[in-house]
Amino acid sequence: MIKIRGVHKYFEDKWVLRGVDIDIYDGETITIIGGSGEGKSVLLKCIVGLLKVDKGEIVIDGVDITKVSDIELQKVQKNFGFLFQGAALFDSMTVYENVAFGIRRRNPSLSESKIRRIVEEKLSLVGLKGVENLKPAALSGGMKKRVGLARAIATNPKYILYDEPTTGLDPVLADSINDLIIDMKKKLGVTSIVVTHDIHSACKVSDRIAMLYSGKIIEVGTPQDILNSKNALVRNFIKGVMI
Repeated sequence: MIKIRGVHKYFEDKWVLRGVDIDIYDGETITIIGGSGEGKSVLLKCIVGLLKVDKGEIVIDGVDITKVSDIELQKVQKNFGFLFQGAALFDSMTVYENVAFGIRRRNPSLSESKIRRIVEEKLSLVGLKGVENLKPAALSGGMKKRVGLARAIATNPKYILYDEPTTGLDPVLADSINDLIIDMKKKLGVTSIVVTHDIHSACKVSDRIAMLYSGKIIEVGTPQDILNSKNALVRNFIKGVMI
């Protein structure tokens, strides 16, 4: 599991995270909700070690990544797949090359035939076939997200992190991404951490939801718990009121 204790992050002349405490359990899907600029994506990047915390602990399967060397951190990071907001595909590479990128870096001795088999398997898992030779410019927004997810799961991670996975998509495409998040949990048995401001998506995909406000987690519970929350900040967020 992942244990986050007292995590602080100073960023752009202010404390973005001001003492985040939360546990993330093996096999669950937990969603971090909150308004724009509340530090949701910053927290996600701290969890995977892309950003260094200024104070606190992040313990992943017994290893506090805030206290390890870069080499030890890289070993822990191999357990993670990350779907970036906007997919973050390499524009100069084909779909095949994008998905194969991480596989080649992790297993430089792997034969091309094995790499191709893995790429095709992962693309099939996210509902894509026959797009291997296309460049990202030829893909729709929803297809880019799916390719990004195929790349994230290509190395069989234990944890998948989703940064605003439905942003910029119409409701139908957004719901298809929600279904993919659910499918990945069922088919791969992964632990998923989702960051979003979309309460509909959060309720659909999550076992638990945590609300981040003013740099701290102010409430954690099941989707029903959050929808029935008596906390005024949580209720206002759900209603779409500026907080």
